Amino acid sequence: MIDCIAGYHLNPWTCGIAKFNAILARHLDVPVVGIRAVELGDYRRPLFSVKLSEFTDRDAADLDVWGAAHAGRFDLFLHAFDGSVIEKRLVAAAARVYCGNRELFEQLRPARPDIHELFCPGTILSPQRFQRTDLSVFTFGMAHKIRVPLYRRLRDLLEASGHSYSVYVSTALHENTSFDGSFVVRFEELQAIFNGQVYFMGYLSDTAVFNHLMDCTFLAAFFEKGLRANNTSVNAAMECGCAVITNLDEHSPAGLVHMKNVIDIGRCDRLPDAKLTERIRRAARDIARAEYGWEQLVAQLRPAVRA
Repeated sequence: MIDCIAGYHLNPWTCGIAKFNAILARHLDVPVVGIRAVELGDYRRPLFSVKLSEFTDRDAADLDVWGAAHAGRFDLFLHAFDGSVIEKRLVAAAARVYCGNRELFEQLRPARPDIHELFCPGTILSPQRFQRTDLSVFTFGMAHKIRVPLYRRLRDLLEASGHSYSVYVSTALHENTSFDGSFVVRFEELQAIFNGQVYFMGYLSDTAVFNHLMDCTFLAAFFEKGLRANNTSVNAAMECGCAVITNLDEHSPAGLVHMKNVIDIGRCDRLPDAKLTERIRRAARDIARAEYGWEQLVAQLRPAVRA
């Protein structure tokens, strides 16, 4: 009996096979583990669900050694097959071989007449319908900059409003970074903080972000010290006429005033009602376009260009 699903990439946020493995493991009621011997531990019959082209040369060689030492004591689910020597040895050594489509089945049947042709069901980890609520909060920015404590304060303000609410989270990544374990932990904390009323939107195009900014009640954007004038996310939101909930300090833009054109969570006792929120939205749009828009920036740089 299969007693674990063994995969290479394990983060379902960033890898389709990892997501497939996570859902499969849930249905089989077995754990997901890494392909390395130390992670396999004492499992007696792992199912390797892999695509060898994703492996580094060293990791593929290590799996080759492990497979030879455990011939007949593991199963193999192939999502692709490139015909490498290591792949062929794994196919020969596996007790059972499964493949995800007819093309792989035809390709591998000469080597393994007993191969099982299977498929991959849909892999939606969180099949949630968006619930219509009185208030909607949109938040987007870099994945590694989620400030969980300030979101707790936001939760308290939302709860105290007496209105139903939803929180929509979109993220971006700096170059050469990824959705690591710390982001997953932070997002899971957000889910717990907001009692599951959180929807993860993943990467969004500028068009999608623009529409969320136009439709949401508030944008939430929190920073380690405070909002800075070069934060393009908040500036874009204010240009769209969005009521921004953020944290201000002495180095935040001087023109931003709590409950006039922005909401400072550190000074906020309660969220503004609909009428005041609309005034904040209009004031935010006005100051963003009058003082922090492209025309104002270019006007200050143009003399240097002409010089």
